[in-house]
Amino acid sequence: MLKGASFNIVFIVAMLLCLAIGVWGVISPSSMTGSAQAFTSYLLNGAGWMWLAMCSAFLILSAYMAFGPYGHIRLGKDDEEPEFSTASWIAMLFAGGMGSGLLVWGAAEPMYHFVSPPGMEGETAAAAREALVITNLHWGLHAWSIYGCCALVIAYFTFRRNEASMISTPIKHVFKGPAGESVGKVADILGVISVVFGLAGSLAMGALAVRSGMFYAFGTEQNNTMSMIILVALFVAYMTSATTGVDKGIKILSNINMVLTVAIMMMVIFAGPTQFIMEAFVDSIGRYFSAIVTKSFTLYPFEGLTGWTSGWTLTYLIWWLAWGPFIGIFVARISRGRTIREFIFGVVLVPTLFSMLWFAAFGGAGFYIEMYGGGGLKEIIFEDVFAALFAFLGYFPGSTILAALAAALLFIFLVTSADSGTFVLSMMTTDGNLNPPVTQKMIWGVLIAVLTFSTLVTESVTVAKAMAITGAIPFAVIVLLQIVGFLREIRKEIKQPEVIEARGEAEGRAPAGAEPSVGEATS
Repeated sequence: MLKGASFNIVFIVAMLLCLAIGVWGVISPSSMTGSAQAFTSYLLNGAGWMWLAMCSAFLILSAYMAFGPYGHIRLGKDDEEPEFSTASWIAMLFAGGMGSGLLVWGAAEPMYHFVSPPGMEGETAAAAREALVITNLHWGLHAWSIYGCCALVIAYFTFRRNEASMISTPIKHVFKGPAGESVGKVADILGVISVVFGLAGSLAMGALAVRSGMFYAFGTEQNNTMSMIILVALFVAYMTSATTGVDKGIKILSNINMVLTVAIMMMVIFAGPTQFIMEAFVDSIGRYFSAIVTKSFTLYPFEGLTGWTSGWTLTYLIWWLAWGPFIGIFVARISRGRTIREFIFGVVLVPTLFSMLWFAAFGGAGFYIEMYGGGGLKEIIFEDVFAALFAFLGYFPGSTILAALAAALLFIFLVTSADSGTFVLSMMTTDGNLNPPVTQKMIWGVLIAVLTFSTLVTESVTVAKAMAITGAIPFAVIVLLQIVGFLREIRKEIKQPEVIEARGEAEGRAPAGAEPSVGEATS
């Protein structure tokens, strides 16, 4: 037995399952990834209505928690102050949630919907408006509501009720006794698998994007060898960070990421068609929020476009759900001391508005190039989606420097996600230990690299997406059980507030013993 590792049933079962799939992927990557694609395609097409309704319900629940009777409840003691400044808090949750995705898809996704919007003619003014609405649907309130609900239930039980920071904790308030323990173990195992697959798919996509950036900036080769070099560099970087325990490393990296991200966005806005971009942004705000109810339940059955919904909207929503266990535990960990209302506004509304500005800048500038400029961007995007960002930046002054900066930023985002993901996996398999042993982190770091390798050799964005959402499909049931347990317990805050506070005072506020800083925990 490895020194320093903590072995329990969740760790053993989850590790063996992930290891078996990883070996399968190394031996026969096409077979493994093909099975993932078939599995996800079958369930997305056969139960699309259920996934859309469920993910829209997360948005409704988020609004209720913010504006309902529980909004004043603090995730901690009643008089506890937030652990981190608001700026650092938002930077960390944003970097962990979807930072690299915005870079990859900023110019590409709006262009896809501009050229081929569902149920209408493409490459028109109406198509441009619809493209931004659809993109905001995929990256806006729904995405962050899924993250918010997954994080809120964990944060509430960890810091308000002083219980273990585990996926299974809320579920044990639904099923009591031995049944709760058994269901809880299954929930924890599914949560681990969901995080592993989500990370593997996302890291593979990110590595391909970094490869494209290096080609545009330095003229390097775009082949499997370069992909493997990037993966090795990524592995060394995130394992070094995870095992050295640099204090507040994630906080520092996230702040750097946000500064660079905002700098690139400002460059696009002010070096590009500024007036056009800002008008597109304001226009998209009104159209998105006015269409949110209709779009939240649109499946296009009468137009025969349910396949489009499965390939775009449902894939995105379930992708966010795949990251739910990871982002849930991570965001919960950094949100101590926030009220539920403040939490919902910070986790759901603020990132949504920033994402809308981002897509108005990148998507709007892309539309301007196609509609009023020289054109040519859409052909590059359709040929290689990973090259979209760098081809787009090529239309701006200092394109080589921008490409190098974007590639570096992508890499840092990936290191941040892999580092914090390795920590979360280790915590999930050590009964919620806020400072899991280094050996545990190393084991999960290696398994993530193996699965990422299996996905990366296919060089396919479709395969990477399928891998990312495979683990989320069975985990969806777990999230619903978590919410049931959460709603059942939080009702006691109104009926018996003195019992909740007395329990917290009596038991203390360190749910897993000695509590490290976020830097120690996530590095």
